[in-house]
Amino acid sequence: MNPTRADALLKLEQFLPLAGISYAEGRNFVPGVVSGLSPYVRHRFITEPEIVGEVLKRHSLQETEKFIQEICWRTYWKGWLEMRPAVWSNYLRDLDVLRASMASDYDLTARVAAAEQGLTGIDCLDAWACELRSTGWLHNHVRMWFASIWIHTLGLPWQLGADFFMRHLLDGDPASNTLSWRWVCGLQTQGKVYLATAGNIERFTNGLYSPHGLLAQEAPLIKESFTIHPLLPLSRPDQHVVGENTVLLVTEEDLLPEDWGIPQSDVSAIVLLHAAESYPGIGALPAAWKNKAIEETAARLEAGFQCPVHRLHLSEESPLANLHTLLQESGADSFSIMNPPVGPIRSLIEPMLSDLASNQVALRKLRRPWDEAFWPHATHGFFKLKERIPSVLTQLSLVA
Repeated sequence: MNPTRADALLKLEQFLPLAGISYAEGRNFVPGVVSGLSPYVRHRFITEPEIVGEVLKRHSLQETEKFIQEICWRTYWKGWLEMRPAVWSNYLRDLDVLRASMASDYDLTARVAAAEQGLTGIDCLDAWACELRSTGWLHNHVRMWFASIWIHTLGLPWQLGADFFMRHLLDGDPASNTLSWRWVCGLQTQGKVYLATAGNIERFTNGLYSPHGLLAQEAPLIKESFTIHPLLPLSRPDQHVVGENTVLLVTEEDLLPEDWGIPQSDVSAIVLLHAAESYPGIGALPAAWKNKAIEETAARLEAGFQCPVHRLHLSEESPLANLHTLLQESGADSFSIMNPPVGPIRSLIEPMLSDLASNQVALRKLRRPWDEAFWPHATHGFFKLKERIPSVLTQLSLVA
């Protein structure tokens, strides 16, 4: 799995014949029918409207309904968290508390280590833990089973499980990952817990695993340490002013600035803002994948835009001063960035962006039309957004 746009487009082309009935009927089986696109969508080497547009050239909206809904689940999670950023902050705070307690809680430390290393004695969980660490990926159904066994059978904190996934998944996403783990343990939808069963695992792995007598039969009530996460309004995105010379600030959250709606003639320079460890403790596999993704993007943008492309490590000294110098040298009027959603990248660059704004530097925080159209419908459960899918796709000119 190469972190390139060319590879993303190839995987999409290979998957298109399966995106309709085949996906709907086979998506829950392991290995089943999967697209393999999630790491590319995660970093937007390829975008949701690109995928949906190509799928709808081959299949009717009804035939590919399940696949499009899966794409929209990711959008829903991101929009939901965007309006409740305190959930992410609380998760990080819980992690800090748990890690501090593990320094003296040797039993918890040993049980977490056994689960992460595939040494629990539950053969399916152990195999999945090894698969995650060696490949950086797990089937979506497996992720649900894994989380359920981690929380309800092993009695381990959900936050440590979510952290394990975030450190090793190639498509680890702050919103999808955190909120999915919360959903399994009954926090995301109050009172609704996901409990994996041996029969379900046996059926959808075609008998490969049959953990009868090993899984929890009921789920204990889990309480939140921080229950206040108010619903905040979405910020208004900025728009590029056509004719304004701008410097593009590109992060790992959106590696496709060719699709930002900014004319190539308006781009004076490009800066790739890179953090070697955007998420603490990130595994070697996703770290290497992200580094290669940044390198591929730099080469692609240099050839495509034919303007200077700079790499700025966020850990280096005085990144803000370097940006000011670059703005002057390029003769640009502004910086433009696809504003990162809630997560570690936003936390890393927000102070720098605030400093730019406070120094009277023109800064355009953009948002993709897909997110702008869907996120306002992520205020409650997924059903509210799901029922709007046809109308939003029409609004985005993806269906007639």
